[in-house]
Amino acid sequence: MDSNPPLSSTYKTLFANHPQLLDPSRIAAAECDLPIIDLRDLTSSNFDTVQKCKNEIVLAASEWGFFRVINHGISHDLLLQLRKFQMNLFHEPFEKKKKEKLLELAPENYCWGTPSATNVEQLSWSEAYHIPLNSISESVGDNMRKIIQDVSKAMSRLAHEMASILGAKLGDMNGKYIKKCCTSNTCYLRLNHYPPCQEPSGAFGLAPHTDSDFLTVLYQDQVGGLQLMKGGSWVNVRPNPGALIINIGDLFQAWSNNLYKSVKHRVVANSRFERFSVAYFLCPSYDTTIEGYSDPTIYKRFTFGEYKQQIKEDVQLTGHKIGLSRFLR
Repeated sequence: MDSNPPLSSTYKTLFANHPQLLDPSRIAAAECDLPIIDLRDLTSSNFDTVQKCKNEIVLAASEWGFFRVINHGISHDLLLQLRKFQMNLFHEPFEKKKKEKLLELAPENYCWGTPSATNVEQLSWSEAYHIPLNSISESVGDNMRKIIQDVSKAMSRLAHEMASILGAKLGDMNGKYIKKCCTSNTCYLRLNHYPPCQEPSGAFGLAPHTDSDFLTVLYQDQVGGLQLMKGGSWVNVRPNPGALIINIGDLFQAWSNNLYKSVKHRVVANSRFERFSVAYFLCPSYDTTIEGYSDPTIYKRFTFGEYKQQIKEDVQLTGHKIGLSRFLR
């Protein structure tokens, strides 16, 4: 019996041609605990405590590119409410998701698999709803709208707070640059679902990639499967209830002249359990110019629109994103 969506039947040829995708030698064996930062310290009346917390954020973004935050101010109950709606949404029949409005989300908000994949390594065994923040009021039904709006506002506040701290190290005091270029018109929420994968060779729930934004806020369940590249090897990120994950995107790496790391990561599909996650992407407008904060700059100046267009062309030509190396001086 095929999954919902019909990934096995759709990508049957890819699996037949690449049966050894996830052999044991290529699966991450080591587990890692990401740096954990208690954001309650940012509200301390003690200046040294606040500065220590900010320094921990900068250090984690520089050495790991990924870190966890606790006491982040987003209600666990609110996130669970979103998860309940998310599960109901993805458990609808595939034909409905593909052709009909569900919870007032249009079919064009829905995507699955990887249409451009030419081999299994480029395939993502997953489905998702992309929800632009500027269209929540029009695209989502009343009950769902309130929950998504509340989660989006909370994640937006957190993302801007993290970006402001990281940007201050680059000379952008009080987050003025990020506030100007990253608004509700440019950022979006993504609801992810990774169905169980019973293909003998396994699959990536999400193919290896880096994020193309400034930074991402991630809420995931306890199934596991997230892996990141550390020291030239893939490591498993152990699930941690109550914490959110922050990861650095390409734009922050370019702006910081490689001080902050946009780290390659992936999700390995589970053969028995489905997995859910929610990601908030802090993106600028397409005409926003990205350039290194100090000379000499490592990357040529480019706009976000130029960057996205180059990614699109590379995916069409090679099947995968090439990213920042295209813009090296």
